[in-house]
Amino acid sequence: MVFETKLYDALSISPTVQQDDIKKAYRKAALKWHPDKNKDNPAAAEKFKEVSQAYEILSDPEKRSIYDQYGLEFVLRGGQMPPPGSEDAGAGGNPFASGMPGGFGNFGGMGGVPGGTRSFHFSTGGGGGGRGGFNFSDANDIFAQFMRSQGGGMGGMGNDEDDLMSQFGAGLGGSRAGHRSSKRSQPPVEVTTVERNLPVTLEQLYKGGNKKIKIQRKTLDAGTGKLKPEDKILEIEIKPGYKAGTKINYKGIGDHEEGGQQNMTFIIAEKEHPVFKRVGDDLRRVIEISLKEALTGWRKTIETIDGRQISVTGGVPTQPGAEIRYPDQGMPKSKKPGERGDMIVEVKVRFPTSLTTEQRTKLSEIL
Repeated sequence: MVFETKLYDALSISPTVQQDDIKKAYRKAALKWHPDKNKDNPAAAEKFKEVSQAYEILSDPEKRSIYDQYGLEFVLRGGQMPPPGSEDAGAGGNPFASGMPGGFGNFGGMGGVPGGTRSFHFSTGGGGGGRGGFNFSDANDIFAQFMRSQGGGMGGMGNDEDDLMSQFGAGLGGSRAGHRSSKRSQPPVEVTTVERNLPVTLEQLYKGGNKKIKIQRKTLDAGTGKLKPEDKILEIEIKPGYKAGTKINYKGIGDHEEGGQQNMTFIIAEKEHPVFKRVGDDLRRVIEISLKEALTGWRKTIETIDGRQISVTGGVPTQPGAEIRYPDQGMPKSKKPGERGDMIVEVKVRFPTSLTTEQRTKLSEIL
């Protein structure tokens, strides 16, 4: 039976938990209440301080043992004898008595009962604890030290120091030298890059602009320490003249993983167009004319990729498969602003499927 449970309650754990469970509980609580994650909640700073101070005592097995037996006030007094008349003033109430099993010698710089053989010392200094009393460290320093200690790993949790550093930045406090030192022995984990096709119409590739898409990713919930799904809207810039296969890279927008958020690469995939076929920077299209038109002449009105109407005519006669090239009517050249490819019109001659005897006779006479 422990003397009191307020420090355990602060971390939402049972007094019977193992040391590793205390670390996990602190990590979860510190992420939830860190001031950098709760800038609009002034009460969070006090809660962060509370859970950090609870961790500072409970994470040390010796401090935890003294707290379990005699409570927080006893710890803050630096192990001084309880006031006369209290429950702990009687025989067996002094944890520093030489004959008590598990007892310690000098505590917090206070002269202990003679006969003790082991020295135990909380941090000392000025403050509410008085001479030799225990003083809590700064909450930011406690958190920074905890984060640096994760370089050695913690069962099943992995080393996500880089991700937490990026979330809280300077809020970790403490020396950055310790962080750099740990990285010499353990190289940072690189995040993966995920590739996705981005279907785009030919008109969009001609005009350019922003294309909005929605992605679903998994992010780390600071409150629970678990991954949760999240929808994110992206505006991807399409520059005029982009070709199929063009890659557009984004960093840190994908799923959360050990090294941070995944990078994503979007690969332009050109949608099939009902009229035009793109060949490099040129646009090709096919028009049909009749055999009569091919022999006697023709004129057609067609629409360009930018929506303009132009008149197209052919020579007399027009050979099947003939091509007519219109300069600067194709796609923009992405690497040469202001320049465009050509539009190429291919002529397909539609031959009749049958001829009457009279038609054959007349054609034979003419040709």
